Amino acid sequence: MDVLAAPVVIGIARQAQRRFDDARAPLLGVMGAFVFAAQMINFPAGLGTSAHLLGGALLAYTLGAPAATVVMSAIIAIQALVFQDGGVLVLGANILNMAVVGVWAGYLPFRFAGATRWRNLAIFSGGALSVLVSAICALAELRVSGVPSKALGVSAVVFLISAPLEGAITLAVIKALEAIQPGFVRQPEPGRRLHASLLAIGLAAIFLAAVGVLFSSAAPDGIEKLGLVSGIAARARVLLATPFSGYETAFLGAPWMRKASAGLAGLALIYGACLAIGRVARKRSV
Repeated sequence: MDVLAAPVVIGIARQAQRRFDDARAPLLGVMGAFVFAAQMINFPAGLGTSAHLLGGALLAYTLGAPAATVVMSAIIAIQALVFQDGGVLVLGANILNMAVVGVWAGYLPFRFAGATRWRNLAIFSGGALSVLVSAICALAELRVSGVPSKALGVSAVVFLISAPLEGAITLAVIKALEAIQPGFVRQPEPGRRLHASLLAIGLAAIFLAAVGVLFSSAAPDGIEKLGLVSGIAARARVLLATPFSGYETAFLGAPWMRKASAGLAGLALIYGACLAIGRVARKRSV
């Protein structure tokens, strides 16, 4: 999966460079930071599990599918390497499932119906579809890897619950952004400023990372639950510990400080990485 993911993402990144729009360059960092923060907030999904926003469709609507793939790939890589979330051995699979297949599947309904009277339904459907397609890929890969079908059942149910929630959250965020700045997800006119929307997204990301984590469910998500039920989690090994493992800063004492500081550090890392990507794309598109 690593061998397959690398050329696919490189090819999509080149496509994003050809379509790069300077007017939306700051959005790469801000939207990447927002999705990272939102993924930290787990909500109960039943059966002793939790779910969280994936954000692939949201990134596709605001950045375009090619740029969204690049940003989501950066998020997944930083989560695995810095926060030890997802694991290095499945990095290629996660990038393909969420950053490639999930992003582009979520973008399709909006691509074909985003300019019609079915626009809201397209946004909702895209968010839900991005989760369902990513889940099907992940569960199929686990089944091929030898995980019994019965162990996959709980995860499948959790994904079926989280898919419409993803659609609803995606639609709510888009509507909120467009209330601040009408036509936010459409191609901006030359010279058009996005300062109000960028400020709102940035503040929301900081709030989620610093305060929202206090209300995040401690229950495992669908894949984590699968790891516990199947015994995969017991065989996981940490090759090199980081000070932000598990989204907590190890050298701080208070629980809130550990979570909030790790979340804010993650925002800075994601923002910096996406901003660097934007600058490289801008230079090569000139």
